[in-house]
Amino acid sequence: MSTSRPHALFSFGTLLDEGVQNKLFGQAVPATPATLAGYTTRPLTITDPSVIETSGLDVHLTLKRRVLAEVEGAVLHLTDADLAAADAYEVDDYARRRVRLISGETAWAYLDANPLRPASRIVLAGDSIAYGRCDPAGGWAARLASAHIAEDEADHRFFNVAIPGFSLDDVRATLPALLPPRLPDTIIIAAGINDSATLPHSQNWLTDVAENLDEFAALAQEHNARLVIAGPTWLDESKAPHYPGMRFTHARAAALRDFVKAWCVENHIDHLDLWSALQNKPELLADGIHPTPEGHQALYEHLTS
Repeated sequence: MSTSRPHALFSFGTLLDEGVQNKLFGQAVPATPATLAGYTTRPLTITDPSVIETSGLDVHLTLKRRVLAEVEGAVLHLTDADLAAADAYEVDDYARRRVRLISGETAWAYLDANPLRPASRIVLAGDSIAYGRCDPAGGWAARLASAHIAEDEADHRFFNVAIPGFSLDDVRATLPALLPPRLPDTIIIAAGINDSATLPHSQNWLTDVAENLDEFAALAQEHNARLVIAGPTWLDESKAPHYPGMRFTHARAAALRDFVKAWCVENHIDHLDLWSALQNKPELLADGIHPTPEGHQALYEHLTS
């Protein structure tokens, strides 16, 4: 009887070793040669004794983004149990995410658990908080961009295309045209708080959020980019401004945060939780919603800690 092997996992390191496969899966598993474009590798020191014992190595490789680079490897065809064993084998420095192979097919791969660390070309799309409103220095995004570019000025790029007042619908409508000339390998979506405030409050507004997130995931795959969802940030409802057709409430912002976190876990998408950086710190908000310069600094430190 043939065994169902529904999971395709791209590997370029120790999981290709037959000895490692025998220890993890009880046998060697079927594999197909494959190439992953837009990546290179860097060494990663392993400290977990069980992983070192299985692989025989205390330095593994992890993936890093680089335009025009390629990584040769193979797609392993795994059962449910095999994939669970591979997840248990990979240390916390890795996260299992979807990648697109040079063949056009998608597969799982173990990437750096910190989505910003291996990034080279980042596009940030979002609303006024991502834009940096209320901070002449450009907000948390400008601080992140400065540090990112300074790390590798020759290869690193950061494109902030956030627009104040944008909802997820707005980002979805405008982002596809902005991506091709920027060649992103990482796409950060920092929006949604405006969606939570739009009147009249619909009972199915989170369904609309999910539809937009699904579209962003498909768009990222199309560009061989890693999708990262950031936010929302904590707000002070008592001081939140009232705009025509909008009402910001703590309850709906918290519901958005919980929903986005759950969606990201279910879909193996990275989430940058910004809530706690400002939580119960109204002095870091200029108007109950938009961070002060100090608030943006707190968000930046939270993201890079």
